Amino acid sequence: MAERIYDKTGRLLFTREMKREYTILFPMMAPIHFNILGSVLNHFGYHAELLTGTGPEIAQTGLKYVHNDTCYPAILTIGQMVNALQSGRYDLNRVALMITQTGGGCRASNYIFLLRKALKKAGLEQVPVISLNLSGMEKNPGFRVTIPMIIRFAAALVYGDALMLLHNQTKPYEAVPGSSQALVDRWSERLINRLNQGKDCFLKDIQQVLSEMVADFDQVEVHMVPKVKVGIVGEIYVKYAALGNNNLEAFLESQDCEVNVPGMLAFILFKVDNRLEDIKLYGGSGVKYGIISLLMNYLVKVEGTLIDAVKKAPRFVPPSSYAHIKSLVKGVIGYGDKMGEGWLLTAEMLELTESGYGNIVCTQPFGCLPNHICGKGMIRRIKEIDDRANIVAIDYDAGATRVNQENRIKLMLSIARESLPPQLDWTEQPPEGSARAKGKTSRALPSSSRQGD
Repeated sequence: MAERIYDKTGRLLFTREMKREYTILFPMMAPIHFNILGSVLNHFGYHAELLTGTGPEIAQTGLKYVHNDTCYPAILTIGQMVNALQSGRYDLNRVALMITQTGGGCRASNYIFLLRKALKKAGLEQVPVISLNLSGMEKNPGFRVTIPMIIRFAAALVYGDALMLLHNQTKPYEAVPGSSQALVDRWSERLINRLNQGKDCFLKDIQQVLSEMVADFDQVEVHMVPKVKVGIVGEIYVKYAALGNNNLEAFLESQDCEVNVPGMLAFILFKVDNRLEDIKLYGGSGVKYGIISLLMNYLVKVEGTLIDAVKKAPRFVPPSSYAHIKSLVKGVIGYGDKMGEGWLLTAEMLELTESGYGNIVCTQPFGCLPNHICGKGMIRRIKEIDDRANIVAIDYDAGATRVNQENRIKLMLSIARESLPPQLDWTEQPPEGSARAKGKTSRALPSSSRQGD
């Protein structure tokens, strides 16, 4: 068994010996993305396992070991990890936990300390905790983020964004139920295998893979009938995690909606860009600015390959570029507002409305100050800018009732359905003059027009 080593602060380190022997557990957030990201960790010699438990015992375990006034995502992620350790499935002397650490003013920076406190309370202090961060905050001799790992992470993120976008825009209209999910599963397996071989992770490869992926989804037989188009924004965990938002995407699908969830790459660009904005606003090292700029430029190029690939199939609505999203909030909210999702949350609501997904569910953990300010607090301003916006802010918490949340969403959807055009099906022959008949994306059309073309 690997020797336990502590740093001068008393923190249990993840050592090189542990890398060979230990299983690393990390919490679920976005299924498509995290399955691929987990494979990247395994490629670099780690034994990573994604936790997929979603039962009510997760929240109860979290509440047992984390104060109930703490951020809801912390309660769920810590509950998921402690519950897994207590399940009996793992050797507690050969298991470690991994969690992201942002380093900003959001409470997410403190999840790792809350997790260690919970482990101590549960009598699991022998389990090391690994911080996944790009800020150099906590380091472990047995784990480090390398340039090749970052390149593969970036590829995994853009592939995850592409699969999520194509799936969400195909599934509501598929003629054969399950055909879109089958493509997601097939592509995920292929990407995992290719990335583990060190392939399909550079820009030229990504461009080719995304083109093939879009072409595959474009071949799925669909019946394009008008549906309410709904965007989901909010705090990153409850935005993506079914555990955190009470299966919001599945609920919206049951209400006959098409769902649009902005991709993770924009959030990563936002976080990297914040480092540049800090130096612009407050000063800093020119060398550091140059290194961060290189990473920023690379991620922008990766983002561009996704946008270009989706544009090749007029049936799909491509995401906007990060630069355009950022421009939407100029004069609306300051770029220095960057705690949590910061100005990006406001920008995503504006971009979704502009793209025809003006019916928006703004998900937020109860008591999340950044989200209440940049999300719920900006609804009135967004409606002044674009009156097509139809936004409902939903709080998620261990004490919040699912029925109340869904009833409020149904009210928003009832307003959205009033503007739907009559039922029609133009799968084989789009109506003359429509965006798809012209071979163009429907992004530029107003919401009411896009929903029925």
